[in-house]
Amino acid sequence: MPSQIEKPAGETTGEIVGFNLPDVIQLNHQNRFSGCIAVESTAGAGLLFFRDGEVIHAEQGKRQGEEAFYDILSWPPGRYRLQPKVATTRSTIIKTSQHLLLDAARVLDERRAGRVPAAAPPAAARQPVRAAEIVDRLRRIPGVAYAALHGKDGSSVGDDSYESEALGGQALFLSMVGGQLSALLQSGAILSAVVHGTSHHLLLLSTRSHFLSFLVNGDAQVGSVEAEVRRVLNGTP
Repeated sequence: MPSQIEKPAGETTGEIVGFNLPDVIQLNHQNRFSGCIAVESTAGAGLLFFRDGEVIHAEQGKRQGEEAFYDILSWPPGRYRLQPKVATTRSTIIKTSQHLLLDAARVLDERRAGRVPAAAPPAAARQPVRAAEIVDRLRRIPGVAYAALHGKDGSSVGDDSYESEALGGQALFLSMVGGQLSALLQSGAILSAVVHGTSHHLLLLSTRSHFLSFLVNGDAQVGSVEAEVRRVLNGTP
């Protein structure tokens, strides 16, 4: 199903020339661009959606998410139209843009070597499962009472439970406090924070588009839990 696209009146577009697509993505990441890039190539047409410099959704043909992103990057150079006022209600990619580009280079190398077939099941069916599997692994870390993924507005991603909703509210409040402290100290964005309690602790990890929130048992070492969380997220065995 194509994205539900919000396109305000008076939208302006600009065509990008002289750059390859990975360069454009890097520039958008540095500039914290929000909007859409419409890609047109001899191999096809696709859309890349950004929020605060991070790729949050990609689609081409019937494919969505990471597989669509990899396909679009494999195409020969084409035409890139920047649409800063075009947004989407879908979010099929949770990796950072830097991580996504590194994975794309690996996947495309494997495709060229014949180790990975070009045709794959649509990512739209796989991405939510993958996110749920990661969160499930994080919940099994010793000391973690609960873990949940949230959007920057505190809304739960793939989890409608009361625990997730409560964590989302706490994460949003902690993020607001962190933002105020960051502005006061002029220290840049705060990417992780911990609130210590008696029965439980709150651990928050932040990207530009999502929060990972953890309720940690009061008798657990939060530093050890965070180290294990980062190990899981980095894919270390």
